[in-house]
Amino acid sequence: MSNHMNSQRKLFVLDTNVILHDSNSIQSFHEHDIGIPITVLEEVDQFKKGHNDINFQAREFLRKLDDLTGDLLSEAGASLGQGRGHIRVVLAQEPDSRLRSAFLQDCPDHRILNTALTLTEEHPERDVILVSKDTNVRMKAKAFGVRAQDYARDKLESLDKLYSGM
Repeated sequence: MSNHMNSQRKLFVLDTNVILHDSNSIQSFHEHDIGIPITVLEEVDQFKKGHNDINFQAREFLRKLDDLTGDLLSEAGASLGQGRGHIRVVLAQEPDSRLRSAFLQDCPDHRILNTALTLTEEHPERDVILVSKDTNVRMKAKAFGVRAQDYARDKLESLDKLYSGM
């Protein structure tokens, strides 16, 4: 795949709350790539036992990711299907010094933010966007120059259902 093609594709970094909200969220990004911070897998793992919707979403996501990735997950990631992007798990990086000085404690949110910040700096030619349902996480990301968006697939779907085409 050419670098030019790669630079046209966005790289979405998903927060845990997006996955627990919609285990199928990884199919919502069309031709774009998805990065799952290793911290997200750690957090999702804590939700897999139980009978609530959130527990179902956690189990479904882990099953889908396992199916997609096969025996080994490369640096390039696994294809999400024909005409779609790739998904990969992003390993933890050294905390950015700006994050360390801004926040007193280490927590999953800050590790996820660190992943998005690191990817933004490693891939200046790409649009890297942190997707989170948490307003506070999005505000922190923006403060560090990381693009951030809410996950709103459910809102889009209901709008499509309302519009009958006339």
